[in-house]
This record gives sequence, structure tokens and C-alpha cells, in this order.
Amino acid sequence: MVRLEPRRQHSQAMVYLSPVLAILMTLVVGGIIFAFMGKNPFDALYTFFILPINNSYGISELFVKATPLVIIAVGLAMGFRANVWNIGAEGQLTMGAIFGGGLALYFHDSESVLLLPAMFVLGALGGAFWGAIPALLRTRFNANEILTSLMLTYVATLFLSFLVHGPWRNPEGFNFPESRPFPDAGLLPIIFEGSRVHLGTAVAVFVVIAGWLLLSKSVIGFQLRVVGKAPQAARHVGFRQKRMVWFTLLLGGALAGLAGLFEVSGPIGQLQPSISPGYGFTAIIVAFLGRLHPVGILFGGLIMALTYLGGELAQITLGLPNAVTGLFQGILLFFLLASDVLTKYRIRFGSIAAKGRTA
Repeated sequence: MVRLEPRRQHSQAMVYLSPVLAILMTLVVGGIIFAFMGKNPFDALYTFFILPINNSYGISELFVKATPLVIIAVGLAMGFRANVWNIGAEGQLTMGAIFGGGLALYFHDSESVLLLPAMFVLGALGGAFWGAIPALLRTRFNANEILTSLMLTYVATLFLSFLVHGPWRNPEGFNFPESRPFPDAGLLPIIFEGSRVHLGTAVAVFVVIAGWLLLSKSVIGFQLRVVGKAPQAARHVGFRQKRMVWFTLLLGGALAGLAGLFEVSGPIGQLQPSISPGYGFTAIIVAFLGRLHPVGILFGGLIMALTYLGGELAQITLGLPNAVTGLFQGILLFFLLASDVLTKYRIRFGSIAAKGRTA
């Protein structure tokens, strides 16, 4: 019989080294998979992880891809620390894009400098509104937020599809399912000329700094850690778990909504049936890869953004399917979780009876 036995003490160094180990194991397994697919593993790994960032434009695209991942993951990490499992960030991202993008479409001929800030506010409110639904169901009816937030993702996606196929479809778009382009006043300014790096990237850095200050320097950050690690002690000292549920789901939803707005007012410039390749789900991996710490999430977001760039390039140069991106992300998550388990537990072999005789 194989069983897991808790370690009396686990290495703090391994807690932070386990993401590095998971990345290395992912590269090894990825190389083996490429070999089975008939590709030179070294050439394939080079194409996937080095070639996308071997010039300044590639590096700028890395920042563009990492922006929504980092913003969403910081919000999710707050909830995960308090054992609030928001799995529906993809839906919150979509609703943020709908709310903020809807304002740009309503004022499609506006040149006001106030349009973009108003879109920021509505985007965050849209995501927070979608996050408030699982918060209400959790605190009022004790419904599992994993299921409710995940199910709402598909509702938001279908709602966006309805809008761009129906009332918000571009009247001059030759019947394509997309909205009219946003006005210039509703587009994010470009930070670096000749690239697509936009204002949202600077906001992502600000979110990382703000998240670090919130966790390490504020009372609510202390409450999040206590509620997550010792819920009984938290109740004993008067920390209200329901308040943490509301706070983390609203915060996570608002940040996801803001990330969604940045996508449609940045790289895309309009509403389409699909505005995200799955950033809301990938951000979950980013949060754990960064050890639920905002600074770690910044680096984790860059790594996961590289898998998107590498996957796109591998399709073009190696003829690999798009699923390779998801495959690498899934393998990384597997090894990350396995490393965490083995950091806290040791594997024991033998029967329960033998254990009793030994005792």
C-alpha cells in the first residue's frame, strides 16, 4: 500500500525552489513529447522558449501577453490565501470587457479624454459584479464558489456571443460577428513606439506593488493569511470569514474585469466572440507558480506568457497543433502541484497492518 505521510518539518527553501523544479521537469517531459512527435527536441524547445523573445519586438509581445495574466493572478492569489477558490476569472474578464466596451460603443464617436477612465471604472465594476454572484451564493446559501464561479464563465461567454451576433454587431462589418471598432479615445495609449505595449502593462506593475503592500503591510492582508492558515483561530479573534469571501471575490472579479477591458481596448480594439485564449484559467497556474506572492506572480506571468508566444510560433514553424500550448501549461501545473505535495508529505510503502506492528 502506498500512502502519504505528513512531514514533521518541511523545507522552506523547497517551497520556493519547487516552481523551478517544476519548470525543469516540464522542459524534460516536453522534449520527450516533441521526440515522440517526430521533432528534434532541442530545436523544438528552442523554437518554443527562446526564438519568441530573441528580438525587441518579441520581448514587447511577452509583456503584452503577461499583462492580463499578472493582473488576474494577483486578484486570485488574494482569494486563494484565504481559501476562497475563484475559478471563474475568465467569465469576470469577459464581463469587464462587456461593461467597459459597451461604454465605448455607446460613445463611438466621442473624443472625450474622460471616456477611457470611465471604461476602466465600468470594466472593474463588471468583473466585480460577476464575482459578487458566487460571493452571495457562498455566504448566503453556502454554495461552492468553485462550481458557481466556473459555471458563470460560460454564461458570460454566451452573453458576449449574443451581443456581437446581435444588438452590438457592427452595422458596417459585412455581417461579421464583431462590434464596431472602439474610438481612438477608448483605446489604450501605446507606451513604446513600434510595439503593442500599452498602458495596461504599467497598470499591471502597479497592481503587483499594490498587492504586495496589501499582503505585507495592511491589516486586511494579515486577516487574509490568518483566515487561510488557521480559520478557527481567525473566528476566535473575530475575523469574519464571510467578509473575506466578499472582499476577495470582489477584488478578484474587479481585477479580472480590468484585464478584460485592457484586452478589448488594447490589442483587439473591439468586442469579438472570443477575446481571450483562456487567460482567466491560465492565471490560476500563474498564481501558484508565483507562490501566491505578487512579486512571484510577476515572473510567473512572464513564463506563462512565453508558452502562448512559443505555441503560436511552433504552429507556424514546426506545424504543431495549437493544443501544444495547453499541454505545456497542464504539464507545468501537474509538476508544480506534485512538488508541493512532496514538499509537505513523504511517500510511504507498506500495509496498514505493518504500520501497526511497527508502532
